[in-house]
Amino acid sequence: MGLFSPLNPPLADWRGQRVWLVGASTGIGAALAHKLSVRGARVALSARGRDRLEALAAECEGAVVAAMDVTCPGDFVRERERLFELWGGIDLVILNAGTYRPLRAWELTPQNIRETMAPNLLGVMDGVAAVVPTMLEQGRGAIAIVASVSGYGGLPMAAAYGPSKAALINFAETLHLDLAPRGLGVFLICPGFVATPLTAQNDFHMPALISAEEAADEILAGLAQGAFEIHFPKRFTRFLKLLQWLPRRFYFPLIRRATGL
Repeated sequence: MGLFSPLNPPLADWRGQRVWLVGASTGIGAALAHKLSVRGARVALSARGRDRLEALAAECEGAVVAAMDVTCPGDFVRERERLFELWGGIDLVILNAGTYRPLRAWELTPQNIRETMAPNLLGVMDGVAAVVPTMLEQGRGAIAIVASVSGYGGLPMAAAYGPSKAALINFAETLHLDLAPRGLGVFLICPGFVATPLTAQNDFHMPALISAEEAADEILAGLAQGAFEIHFPKRFTRFLKLLQWLPRRFYFPLIRRATGL
């Protein structure tokens, strides 16, 4: 691989591609399901709510409903086996399931910490553990992990959510080091603010807010380029990346001023 070569095999031609979308019922996941289906992909839709998945599947030609709970590791294994039996393999799994609850430090409890970490971090790691051995056996495949710009650095209102996403960024980097030499793709997706039912909880200004459809377009463009990290919208994410170069004596007051918190 050359110094400036794509870090992953580019994914641009979706015709016949077998894509497992975990966290597909609303927001970015549902938008991706529509766009991938239109492009000819075979899509499996996973989330807890079967009724919502079935309604989405009716709008996506050939889509398969794979209802499951990401906090139950056995569900991943069950649905993986079913999809391999149905399709004979999986080309891409997009691990998008997660939750968000605005929390300040004084609002943390053992319960709400675990309610965030279980789907956001452990659920993603369990999903990877379920699919990697079979992808290695089939000799190809890719994993896309949806983290967040909240994982770049500490932010108010993200006392549990931010750490869960920071861990995903580290996890995706580690996976790429392990799996890219063995022929598997690993993509890290870091959205900024996207209009979804989860971000609708926020009662503060969300800079550079985009729609779920715009987010899905950004993700597909990044996959087509073979990028490792797909972050968007750039006018916001580049600013947050720049802040990480600052000494913390400057970072903290700038974040407080920008958020008003």
